[in-house]
Amino acid sequence: MSVHAMALNWPLQPQAVLFDLDGTLADTAGDLGGALNRLRVQRGLAPMPLDLLRPHASAGARGLIAVGLDIHPGHAEYETLRLAFLDAYTHCLSDTTALFDGVAELLDQLEQAGLKWGVVTNKPHRFTIPVMQGLGLDQRSMSTISGDSTAHAKPHPLPLLTACEQLKSDPAATLYVGDDLRDIQAAQAAGTRSAAAAWGYIGHGQDIQDWGADVIAQRPLDLLTVLGLNPR
Repeated sequence: MSVHAMALNWPLQPQAVLFDLDGTLADTAGDLGGALNRLRVQRGLAPMPLDLLRPHASAGARGLIAVGLDIHPGHAEYETLRLAFLDAYTHCLSDTTALFDGVAELLDQLEQAGLKWGVVTNKPHRFTIPVMQGLGLDQRSMSTISGDSTAHAKPHPLPLLTACEQLKSDPAATLYVGDDLRDIQAAQAAGTRSAAAAWGYIGHGQDIQDWGADVIAQRPLDLLTVLGLNPR
């Protein structure tokens, strides 16, 4: 069973931390929800409140179209709506997106401790880079892997292994942090340690305790304890 934030027994000295982007490093739900609501308005529907959309934000277009329009992959309209959603999102990538509370301090302390960090997301590259630029992190991240950067996306281990290769970090000495079951599955498959981000977009009906993460972090700065660093 997963344990809450505590120092892990690392087989090697921790070398790097990798983060999921949406719902882990940054709160992007407002902009993703805004794109979905543009589609609803175009169809004569009222915008949905963000608190109803937020739990589905980590699932991107698929999750938001499902909850907002009740249309799923395989439906005749799905692909058209998916492309329309992505087009709408290009116009609001950084309107409200911001780092979660504590993330800026966490990244500062990782860098001060000499730990490398990067991002592994299923978000397409054409969206990942502008969002990272808007957050002021594009030059600080030492590896940024998007959903279309490798032949497979999470939960396949290849994106994480590619990031570890770029960072020159041993997977066993790398922590991956994410707010979705796919993130934990990818970490397990890649042989990294895993932390479930309880502050993220945990979907309705999901029990984070069941994911099998090495630890559950309630807030970003808890990761300092996980890594054996003393919070300053």
